[in-house]
Amino acid sequence: MAAKSIISRPVYGTLSPQPGKHHLFVADAEGALAITEMAERVPAGFFDGAEIVFIPGRDGRHIAALEALKPATVHEAPSFASLLPRLRQTLANAHMGLRLYLSGTEGLIGQAMQAALEAGIDHTSIQTEHRGSLARRMQCVHCKGITENVTTQPATCAHCGLLLLVRDHYSRRIAAFQGVCINAEDRTEIPPMEEIFR
Repeated sequence: MAAKSIISRPVYGTLSPQPGKHHLFVADAEGALAITEMAERVPAGFFDGAEIVFIPGRDGRHIAALEALKPATVHEAPSFASLLPRLRQTLANAHMGLRLYLSGTEGLIGQAMQAALEAGIDHTSIQTEHRGSLARRMQCVHCKGITENVTTQPATCAHCGLLLLVRDHYSRRIAAFQGVCINAEDRTEIPPMEEIFR
């Protein structure tokens, strides 16, 4: 875990049912488990008007469990980029009382949080729970390119090819951790890569 002194590092909680007229869930992969576990603690009819937007990943697990909650809709998407227009539209049309629940990987939570805040959703109406991979979404501070699903330290920028130290500093504005060139003084100095964000 990151040092407590890094105040930019996101802190996640546990999803819990909130009073509201509309419940919107956005999850990927293991994030579905946070929703189904929360469902064990909700009053009858809680999911009647709920919408679940889910990125199942390659194995397609958890879809049946989410459908069994009997929400108003379950929408599957192959990636966050593909669900973003739908999410923005839903958030733009939201009324007072919307409760937003984000669960899954840090990349999903950060990007969905970013879209919600841009739409004017109050941060107190948003809950988050991290589940699954610790892979990071990283921005190269040199070329500004975003590399998804970074699991190694250091990591190679997918855009400019620099070898980057993946810092614990997190930018909420771009929903990414910052990567800075690890061998700027001597490019021949290449430290070993270790897989640490699994």
